[in-house]
This record gives sequence, C-alpha cells and structure tokens, in this order.
Amino acid sequence: MDPQIIGMIYASTAVGVSLILALAGIGSALGWGLITSRFIESIARQPELRPMLTGQVLFVGGLMESFPFIVLGISMWFTFANPFVSGATAAAKALAGG
Repeated sequence: MDPQIIGMIYASTAVGVSLILALAGIGSALGWGLITSRFIESIARQPELRPMLTGQVLFVGGLMESFPFIVLGISMWFTFANPFVSGATAAAKALAGG
C-alpha cells in the first residue's frame, strides 16, 4: 500500500481526534458552568438545602466528568491502534487479488 495514503489516513484521524477532544472539553466546561450556576441559584433561594444540594452537585459533576475520560480513551484507540489503516490495507489486498 502507498505510504502517502497511510499518511493521509493518519493525518485525517489526527484532525478528527483533535476535534473530538476539543468538543468534549468544551462540553464538559459548559456542563460544569451550568451545574454550578444552578447550584448557586438554588442555595440563594433555599439556603437550608445546601448540604443535600452539595452532594447531588458533586455526584452529577462526577458523572459528567467521566464523559471526557471515556472520549479520551476512544481517541487514544483511534490514534494508536488506528482501525482505518488496517481496513484500508485489507481493502488494498482484496483489490490486488491477494
């Protein structure tokens, strides 16, 4: 298989992975901003609920923070064990008759 094609596959994968990671980071930052703003609004309305709300905010925040780490794992899989290269190699071998 042509090394130039493999290089293009890796370059396209790198661009895709960087976009995925950037969007996951932006989404996480926006999520934390929304969660904390609603938390502060809730405390301002009913200060006696602060202990209960604090636990819920930390729980939901922890669940929300797991998403970028999952995305990071998938992105590293695309980066280091690129399935597109093996698929292109198999397709090239099938076209060549081998």
